[in-house]
Amino acid sequence: MDNRLKINYILVELIVYLGLPYFIWSHGRSFIGDYYAMLLSTIPAIVYTIYRFMKDRQFNLVGVFIISSLLFSSLLDLLAGSAIQMLWNSVFLSYGYTLIFIISMMIKKPLAIYLAVEFMHLQGYPREKSKKLYFIKENVKLFQLVTAIFVIRGLVMNTIMVWLIINHGADAFMHLIIIRKALGLVFSVLIFIAFLFAGNKAMQVMKETDRDWTKPVQTVEAE
Repeated sequence: MDNRLKINYILVELIVYLGLPYFIWSHGRSFIGDYYAMLLSTIPAIVYTIYRFMKDRQFNLVGVFIISSLLFSSLLDLLAGSAIQMLWNSVFLSYGYTLIFIISMMIKKPLAIYLAVEFMHLQGYPREKSKKLYFIKENVKLFQLVTAIFVIRGLVMNTIMVWLIINHGADAFMHLIIIRKALGLVFSVLIFIAFLFAGNKAMQVMKETDRDWTKPVQTVEAE
């Protein structure tokens, strides 16, 4: 992707995830009320996400999880009935996803490994070979740390969401969109760096131990 395409991509995302929601929310709430304005403001992001999903052909575990989460979140929004309940549903759902990451760490099957496996598969590496490498005990610890960043992100963002809702009510909606985007970018950089670090360390473990990858190896997943 050249620089011009990157700039266009960033501009489109800013318009879809920030510009259009703000315009719909600020101009629509006085005519149709907070709840329906909030619902309408989520449509551009939903449509764009599905479009990107179809365009990039992300028919893998990660892509399906993203779309499923989006559809489930949209269903909760439709059932909320009020702007405040819609915001609280978003908080509860986010805490639920964070809990899933925590549980994956507790059972020593950090979700970061499965995300890494899907990424490597997109690069042309077989899923089973990547899982065999990443689930070696030495490497699981690295991906536990990556998963921990996802947990920290969820806890930080959800705590801020709760504070904003309690103190600003429905007016917290636009604050949440902006803060989510800003913090999302910060944590995305941290997660990207952590994935690179874990991936490089995993490859070092493979070279240093000089394992024969054509034969079965003892992994945490196999225990």
